[in-house]
Amino acid sequence: MSVLLLEAFYGGSHKQLVDLLKESVEDCVSFTLPAKKWHWRARTSALYFMQAVPASSSYRVLFTSSVLNLAELVALRPDLARLKKVLYFHENQLVYPVRKSQERDFQYGYNQILSCMVADVVVFNSAFNMKSFLSSISTFMKTMPDHRPKDLDRLIRPKCRVLHFPIRFPDVTRFLPAHKRLRHSLRCDDIHAPATQSHVQTSAPSCPELTIDSEPPEKIVNVAGPQQSLEPMSVTPCQETLQIQPMSRPCGDERGNLQPLHIVWPHRWLEAVHCGCYPLCPKALVYPEIVPATYLYSTPEQLCKRLQDFCKRPQLVRHHVTQVNLHTFSWDTLGDSFRSLLGADSDRMLTEEHMS
Repeated sequence: MSVLLLEAFYGGSHKQLVDLLKESVEDCVSFTLPAKKWHWRARTSALYFMQAVPASSSYRVLFTSSVLNLAELVALRPDLARLKKVLYFHENQLVYPVRKSQERDFQYGYNQILSCMVADVVVFNSAFNMKSFLSSISTFMKTMPDHRPKDLDRLIRPKCRVLHFPIRFPDVTRFLPAHKRLRHSLRCDDIHAPATQSHVQTSAPSCPELTIDSEPPEKIVNVAGPQQSLEPMSVTPCQETLQIQPMSRPCGDERGNLQPLHIVWPHRWLEAVHCGCYPLCPKALVYPEIVPATYLYSTPEQLCKRLQDFCKRPQLVRHHVTQVNLHTFSWDTLGDSFRSLLGADSDRMLTEEHMS
């Protein structure tokens, strides 16, 4: 096995990515820990993998998420230090939201910085995730009482790149109303067609299961909230969304224009839009990267006004075909980029070019 996949928090989007890579990339072997007790996984998983991963001369690439302290692992296992080490950020602990009553725990962000220092390639799921991490390192290190290291961001930046979280979209055409079905079919054809170009920009982690209510998706509006949550303590602040759906008991005319809308908050926006939802997202965090400006709001007052308009005229939502390029986030588009990422030499050469 030439690709060694290590995941210290095997659940949610972390699990989905590992499973997809194992299924789609040749010569992969994985070692994982269950997705619970996140704090303990971040501090102790290196010691576990030191013992769990057998020595092998066939390993060429090590791929892991930023939950694992990669610096600790390669110190404990010098044989793994020689591999091409790829670190994938689903989230970053330098800007991860904490409750006002809590202070940010220094050790978890410090773990991620150390991991970046020893990685050969550092991959972020969005430009927002990458920029917020790199721009926060200097301020973060100033919390040290003295003898602070300098310019760590300059050492890490040349290794960094952005690669969307890849999703395999199911065909949900049969759930859509007639006026959306044709366009959705065309979009699905684009999604499932062979990729002619690899896009390496932003990302949006996702979940393998879709929650589709009993009501037709044409009556759904997707409304994003100010923060995001994928799984506890391991999240990029860019995912959480609201959905607006009809009440289970119909009311109004035959076209359903007078039926009330129901707000729901799904964790996986990119799948929600695929099912016909209307996204309404804050003009902040990662959202400006992934949805057109027409779906963004700047203030709570703007959000309230948009929702009021939708409730008064639900046909604005139900007859709208969402203009979001889901093809950018599909595995068919991103697969070649991930296969290249897991090649033994490609990104070592890229990193050397940047550093020179």
